[in-house]
Amino acid sequence: MPKLVAGIDSSTQACKVVIRDAETGALVRHGRAPHPDGTEVDPQAWWQALRLAVAEAGGLADVAAVSVAGQQHGMICLDDGGRVVRPALLWNDIRSAQAAAELVAELGPTGWAEAVGSVPVASFTVAKLRWLAEHEPANAARTAAVCLPHDWLSWRLAGALAAQPAGELAAHPAGALADDPGSLPLAELATDRSDASGTGYFDGRTNRYRTDLFVRGLGRPTALPRVLGPAEPAYSIGQLLIGPGAGDNAAAALGVPIGDDLLVSLGTSGVVCARSAVPAADPSGLVAGFADATGAFLPLACTLNAARVLDAAARLLRVGLAELTDLALSAPPGAEGVLVVPYLEGERTPNLPDATGAVHGLTLANATAANLARAAVEGMLCGIAAGMDALVGQGVSPAGIRLVGGAARSEAVRRIAPSILGMPVTVPAPGEYVADGAARQAAWVLAGGPQPPGWAVGGTPLYQADPVPGLRERYAEAAVRYLPRDAG
Repeated sequence: MPKLVAGIDSSTQACKVVIRDAETGALVRHGRAPHPDGTEVDPQAWWQALRLAVAEAGGLADVAAVSVAGQQHGMICLDDGGRVVRPALLWNDIRSAQAAAELVAELGPTGWAEAVGSVPVASFTVAKLRWLAEHEPANAARTAAVCLPHDWLSWRLAGALAAQPAGELAAHPAGALADDPGSLPLAELATDRSDASGTGYFDGRTNRYRTDLFVRGLGRPTALPRVLGPAEPAYSIGQLLIGPGAGDNAAAALGVPIGDDLLVSLGTSGVVCARSAVPAADPSGLVAGFADATGAFLPLACTLNAARVLDAAARLLRVGLAELTDLALSAPPGAEGVLVVPYLEGERTPNLPDATGAVHGLTLANATAANLARAAVEGMLCGIAAGMDALVGQGVSPAGIRLVGGAARSEAVRRIAPSILGMPVTVPAPGEYVADGAARQAAWVLAGGPQPPGWAVGGTPLYQADPVPGLRERYAEAAVRYLPRDAG
């Protein structure tokens, strides 16, 4: 019988599980369960979703190794008994924007870039810790350990499996994970360098925590997860290995895989990143100097607004997403001068947490549904292009672009993307790339060796288009014109 591995993606919106053949990568079965909305979530909801998704995927009884990938930056505080202190603050919770600004002012942008490769913004864990210390001192005082979503779920999964009788997993594979398992000691918490590098207090060049920076956030040291190598097991429970896991973007880069291309992911957020042998250190803060899941680096720029820009445009025009695509493709490139600045959730790249979206360039002649639909797509992609330019400024020389994520399923996005991004775009077949990357890591943990297994990747269609003259320049001019959020 072939050995099987499992990959788990605990994203903002859902938990996805894939079970794959460890040698070939062939998909055997899969499952999914939704997460609650909001920018702060009780981690127990993620555990329940993981249980449901694992059950839908047929359980883990015949699986030899599993890895968990998850949304980055989320702050999970645990007390000395391993209990969650307060709901986790997610990456897209911007209440910590002022805290991030205070931290940057204290050390300076260059100081942060030199220390950890990134300049803190509201998303980063260190900023959320500063917010906690200032606004919820009692919860800060109870905190004995701080971890990230994928760290907590891996630890929780190990505790659940360790607490069960030896035969129970095989006897009841679809319902094997206990509702409220016992916790492992806090000292057993583990993470990987890709996710740790998004905290603001881990240096991916030395693979060490910067405890002094952590203390700048929370005000005192606490326990932190062990940081493991790319293929180092985090836990061994009976015959099952649990891998180190990864941040979602690093896992996606394993799941595609990206090679020398840029990876552009258009999900809840918009991400552009590239695998690099050298770390980034951008004092402008546009590029985060993250680590990847192979031992290298993953310079990355992230926007807060991606697929939901299309959702908002469709809602505004009272059409479905398929109709939005048709409308966008019926309009001429450049949307006859209509421009959408899509800062609907504030923005991270550039760092404008209090900004709002705007529509510019409307006239009686161009005020059509088709132009507005196309401008929404173009505006979303212009934000990604600005991040791409910042990566190139950090020495990244992309060979091409691989486009993934929910919005990449839109034919309008696929066909318009090369005209905005300035190079050919390939679109891998739709899939759960983050979960696939976690599964590939699990296979690597199982097999050992210096490189992850070389699973076959199916054919990818290529999209090309001529640039739209002047559009990027007009967008840059419009992007600095917006109203701040109404504090009331």
